[in-house]
Amino acid sequence: MLKSKIDKATGFEKRFENIGTVVYENSATASKKIAAEIANLIQVKQSQKQPCILGLATGSSPKGLYAELVRLHKEEGLSFKNVVSFNLDEYYPMEPDSVNSYVRFMQEQLFNHVDILPENCYVPDGTLSKEEIRDYCDQYEAKIEALGGIDLQILGIGGNGHIGFNESGSLQNSKTRLVALDHITRVAASGDFSGLENTPRTAITLGVKKIMEAKRVILMAWGESKSNIIKASVEDEVTSQVPASYLQEHRNATFILDQAAGSKLTRINTPWLVEKIVWTDQLVRKAVLSLALHLKKPILMLTDADYIENGMSDLLADSGPAYDINIKIFNKLQNTITGWPGGKPNADDSKRPERAEPAKKRVLIFSPHPDDDIISMGGTFKRLHEQGHEVHVGYQTSGNIAVADDEALRFASFVVDYNEKFGIDNNEAADIYKNAATFLKNKKSSEIDTPEVRYIKGLIRKGEARATCHFVGVPDEQIHFMELPFYETGRKKKNPIGAEDIKITTDLIEKIKPHQIYAAGDLADPHGTHKVCLDAVFTAVKELKPKKFMNDCWLWLYRGAWQEWGIDQIEMVVPMGPDQVLEKRKGIFKHQSQKDGVVFQGSDSREFWQRAEDRNKETADLYDQLGLAHYAAMEAFVRWEF
Repeated sequence: MLKSKIDKATGFEKRFENIGTVVYENSATASKKIAAEIANLIQVKQSQKQPCILGLATGSSPKGLYAELVRLHKEEGLSFKNVVSFNLDEYYPMEPDSVNSYVRFMQEQLFNHVDILPENCYVPDGTLSKEEIRDYCDQYEAKIEALGGIDLQILGIGGNGHIGFNESGSLQNSKTRLVALDHITRVAASGDFSGLENTPRTAITLGVKKIMEAKRVILMAWGESKSNIIKASVEDEVTSQVPASYLQEHRNATFILDQAAGSKLTRINTPWLVEKIVWTDQLVRKAVLSLALHLKKPILMLTDADYIENGMSDLLADSGPAYDINIKIFNKLQNTITGWPGGKPNADDSKRPERAEPAKKRVLIFSPHPDDDIISMGGTFKRLHEQGHEVHVGYQTSGNIAVADDEALRFASFVVDYNEKFGIDNNEAADIYKNAATFLKNKKSSEIDTPEVRYIKGLIRKGEARATCHFVGVPDEQIHFMELPFYETGRKKKNPIGAEDIKITTDLIEKIKPHQIYAAGDLADPHGTHKVCLDAVFTAVKELKPKKFMNDCWLWLYRGAWQEWGIDQIEMVVPMGPDQVLEKRKGIFKHQSQKDGVVFQGSDSREFWQRAEDRNKETADLYDQLGLAHYAAMEAFVRWEF
């Protein structure tokens, strides 16, 4: 059993966090709160006729913060003329005008849009010789000290707990220096550099000592992918293996999180262990399933003693005995299992996750990338078609940046050879191939593909998606390539969602008038393509809600190859036998450009088909462990109410 901490002086229970931790509903709200604090600090310093010394961070986390600071400048007159900024880090080596330099990032996100003086903007210099770096780092710290130290330091957090580029193992008294980047850090950044082989191995970073000397520190974290390291940083012991944990010893540091990043904190994930709670149906389900999995017992084998010894005696007192609670939760979980994801015709649907009527439904599957449909819900996709439903797929983006350069060249070369063989005018195709080959041969690691190269890569993904649909049995007229504009930047970093993205999504839904919509519910990265695509669907659905056809429309969320829904969240799970697992694998194999060398591999070395199979098997194993029917694999869904 997880034990709470008791203050010896008072005898009262202490919060599990060892540092101030504030959880907001979303990153936008949190970013505005941080921006308001920064704005207030700047204005206080202005009234005192003093400079405001800010320590700034890069990456996806502070983008919303910088956007709000720009808004405050433009709309509310916030001046930055008294601000002196010191950035945490920079890749090494790195030219300041490179697409991936932090100098360019800060200019694009903040400096070019406010009235901060250029001479007051300090970012570590990635162009130095190695012999110059040590003296440069000493001077960087000396400039901070001469100004009286950092008034407010903004931090993000890496997947291994790094702050700045102070990787695992960094000491608390570490100084500003050149560091070797951890493999995890490089993998996380590899998408920006078109592969791990092009990703810098070193960086210059402000040391932990200077961060700890800042008068105020705010660490921001968004998304489920940060939830585990956040819990370790704020609840576990201080350790050099998790440098962010050093902040527990800072006199004025706060972790500011969105709900997803804070979801693993004890007071949020298992609140019954912290305080007396009101036992909602959802909390009862979560607590009982967590208890069964923790004890490695089937649900129906849990005893009164199990509840009492694991902090759930008040649930037992309210709703016990254990037998009654167990039966209730077992039945609820049992009712999530269905082989009829579109509803079973002529059947009692009172305990099924989907409606029986209409027996033949119009189904719209939204796929953020051209392979998410088959990777994430391929078994369900195929079963919906086989059971007679009219299945449409909306491929939301082209997915072009995830195609390797040599694949693009291979296909361009094929077109030239094809035209030559069959006597088709080949001049334009040959020119395109020649230009693409020349560009790719001389392409810098951070350079954006030309429009022609991006289009070739998009065609490759489009052909693979069409092949998957044909494999399932979906005809061409039910395949929709949406090509949402927000995606078409040629870089991993995308534009914000726009009105045109919403309109394209709304128009497709209104055209099909579906009874079921499936959308990717991945929330691991609030700035990732899946999240933006999901926001487009949510916004479109809300706009269309007054339409009569929407009264008969349900929205189901699936998850991708990166993670799965928690067992307590699942509302529909579609089982698969061994043969169906193999069929799904064949469908995934239609995406040859994503096999044997994925551009955006992430920290998981498995290919997507392996991730999907393992994830689906793990879900099935959980159901088996909890005492329900044992299947080879299961695909899980959560219904979103609108």
